[in-house]
Amino acid sequence: MRVLVTGGAGFIGSHLCDRLLEQGHEVICLDNLFTGSKDNIRHLHNHSHFELLRHDLIEPILLEVDQVYNLACPASPIHYQYNPVKTIKTNILGTLNMLGLAKRVKARILQASTSEVYGNPIEHPQKESYWGNVNPIGVRSCYDEGKRAAETLMMDYHRQNGVDIRIVRIFNTYGPRMAENDGRVVSNFIVQALRGRPLTVYGKGKQTRSFCYVDDLVNGIMAMMECDDITGPVNLGNPSERSIMDFAQQILSLTGSKSKIEYRSLPADDPVQRRPDISLAKQKLNWKPEVSIEDGLNQTIEYFKEKLELR
Repeated sequence: MRVLVTGGAGFIGSHLCDRLLEQGHEVICLDNLFTGSKDNIRHLHNHSHFELLRHDLIEPILLEVDQVYNLACPASPIHYQYNPVKTIKTNILGTLNMLGLAKRVKARILQASTSEVYGNPIEHPQKESYWGNVNPIGVRSCYDEGKRAAETLMMDYHRQNGVDIRIVRIFNTYGPRMAENDGRVVSNFIVQALRGRPLTVYGKGKQTRSFCYVDDLVNGIMAMMECDDITGPVNLGNPSERSIMDFAQQILSLTGSKSKIEYRSLPADDPVQRRPDISLAKQKLNWKPEVSIEDGLNQTIEYFKEKLELR
């Protein structure tokens, strides 16, 4: 098939491009390279079935494809708060443009939504039926509400126009090709530990997250695209819940770093706890995470070691 991956030069998107090419598909990678990087797809430039288009999703584009994976949007608070108006435009106008394309060429389209649609959750763990607890006027709302609006658009195009849609809600993901400056927990801690700098822990480090290795996540995304009897949304993440402080201690142990812990005030609207209920993914997609946190972290640490050494 001919497959379009928006945000294909990003962390998750580049791994998805790899897997699609391994399966023999033609891949069009569309990215404006704001948070995506050519380094993530440099190894694909001479691949006969791979094409990179530098394009901003908020502008319409005409393409003939069989499937669309819509991953384009800055996903870390540092990046999506840099230009919040552009972030929400990417989520709304970008999704509208991709839905229009999918409608025209009768392509199946998958929307990469996020656990952030649950906000600071009162229900725990989070099921897909939970409507969330989001601050609509907060500093994170450009992303949270943008993704919620994107899900609305997907469902309305499906109900009104019969567009073949899929929605996945992605929880915290880590692995090689994360940006070192994106402010996320894993990349922050690993880079700080390798450089011998203090690990930045916000609040008291008691807030929890559930971390899924990128290979597992890509398996889930592709399984959702190929599933014929569900539109979603479906949670994709690792239900193993850890406190941020536990995570910091594990990274110090795996890197052998002597870095100290440095505490800072908790950012506004930062969720206190986050853990997916993946019962639906297990039932419908026969999917669950397979990579242990230790194996995944070791591979991610090796990636950042090589990156910092090259620099």
